[in-house]
Amino acid sequence: MEYPIIEKPPIHKMEPRPNLVDYESVRRNFQWEDVKKELDGLPGGGLNIAHEAIDRHTMTQRRGRVALYWEGKSGETETYTFAQLKEETDKFANVLTTLGIRKGDRVFIFMERVPELYIAFFGILKAGAVAGPLFSAFGPEPVRDRLKDSGASVLITQPELRRRISHMLPELPELKHIIVVNKKNRDLYPLQDNDLSYEELMASASPQFRIVHTTRDDPAIMHYTSGTTGKPKGALHIHGAVLGHYITGKWVLDMHDEDIYWCTADPGWVTGTSYGMSAPWTNGISQIIYEGMFRANAWYGMIQKYKVSVWYTAPTAIRMLMKAGEHLPKQYDLSSLRYICSVGEPLNPEAVMWGLKAIGLPIHDNWWQTETGCILIGNYPLMPIRPGSMGKPIPGVSPAILDDNYNVLPSGKEGQLAVKPGWPSMFVTYWKNASLYQSRFKNGWYITGDRANMDKDGYFWFVGRADDVIKTAGHLVGPFEVESVLIEHPAVAEAGVIGKPDPLAYEIVKAFVSLKDGYLQSEALRKEILQFARQRLQSIAPRELDFVPSLPKTRSGKIMRRLLKARELGLPEGDTSTLEDD
Repeated sequence: MEYPIIEKPPIHKMEPRPNLVDYESVRRNFQWEDVKKELDGLPGGGLNIAHEAIDRHTMTQRRGRVALYWEGKSGETETYTFAQLKEETDKFANVLTTLGIRKGDRVFIFMERVPELYIAFFGILKAGAVAGPLFSAFGPEPVRDRLKDSGASVLITQPELRRRISHMLPELPELKHIIVVNKKNRDLYPLQDNDLSYEELMASASPQFRIVHTTRDDPAIMHYTSGTTGKPKGALHIHGAVLGHYITGKWVLDMHDEDIYWCTADPGWVTGTSYGMSAPWTNGISQIIYEGMFRANAWYGMIQKYKVSVWYTAPTAIRMLMKAGEHLPKQYDLSSLRYICSVGEPLNPEAVMWGLKAIGLPIHDNWWQTETGCILIGNYPLMPIRPGSMGKPIPGVSPAILDDNYNVLPSGKEGQLAVKPGWPSMFVTYWKNASLYQSRFKNGWYITGDRANMDKDGYFWFVGRADDVIKTAGHLVGPFEVESVLIEHPAVAEAGVIGKPDPLAYEIVKAFVSLKDGYLQSEALRKEILQFARQRLQSIAPRELDFVPSLPKTRSGKIMRRLLKARELGLPEGDTSTLEDD
């Protein structure tokens, strides 16, 4: 089906006037050093994300502005001004330094969306340490793997999550301290072993802290990202990434001083840090944090209650809102909304048009990755939307479509989506895996692993992944990580995992397993294996499982997930010349 281009609105009808008015002119003349001039830098020199997001605003009229509106899962509310956030993050930086944390140490956060998570994150950066946010829906295996690989010294968590991972903590000899946040004593939790109470530590900490000197090249944030082989890899970002966060917040998300902003992403994913922490606060605007789970009524209610004007969410959430019905948003006052953006997986054209029909606003898609650190391709307020397109590159970034020999293809041809290195938010390495990092660069290009094409007008269109990594509900899941857990079940001989198309989540994780001798296929065993995986993996566990006599493998023993997927979807199997003999 052909979808009409949504023409850009006239400037005189747009309130406020967009931050990026002349895209082509800005792109021609763009210099990253000009962006740096819009930030303050540390007093005396250097750069630190926490200073740009929080401290510098306390020296301006924004000091008393509400930076954070928080709504808890039981309806509790709290507000924090920029001045209050500075004090709280200073205190937590003092907590860490008192515990012996030094510049470059890794400090990880495994928490639900409560204000203390955000305070801890920026306190870590102030102390010069590297912040590692973890998704609160992770099971014990993903948490253990990430803490072990990073050599984290401190983990900040909550009672319920602490209990979830307690049995694997002895496997982490480098973990020196566990800080437990028991917000408002919600949980009747006796501190375990040598656990430390966040509340007690903060009560005795000084509210004044001088940020540890960091430069734009010092490490700041580590996010783990999945590949087709091996465990997830730690993509390391530096303080200089703040330039990308700030300017894309300003231009792509069109943040203005008076905005109330809502990013629905969990801070355990890169969207939740780059655009749920850094971008809004470096732009000095107020944002809301909602601790509760997704419910269409609750989400619309949040927009109405807090008068949200800029909303950044995910295609999966939009499709769930669509499923809840076009009538529902009309029961709420959503007139404060002026701009909606989406990221995570391709936004289908129907969702763009639904936004226009149900809410009165089109939804602007954009593209980026954990490794890129910030939005690289997007749809802008004053640019016509071509439903289904990712949009055009941000100024200062040069993507292209390459053939399999890494040569640039002309417009209209499908190939590998690649980007010329050099933007400041680009990851600087995979933790302890420099060779894998170097393998992502070919012929002077960063190879994204996505396939796409570019039309004659410079709009980019996502086609799919070039590898076996699964995109589910906006997140990447590495098949190896899931397969490794499945084969630990005593009945499983081999396991292969694919992404299966899903109308809501884009893809779901589907597993295929062959059984050891002596085990018989049954519905009870299927449920047992799925439950085993859920206990270990939680949110990234398979949702479906099929038994197979054997898995297709190459002669060298590598599982051919491509064949599993083709057979599942009834697609051509392609070249099977490397398949091992039956």
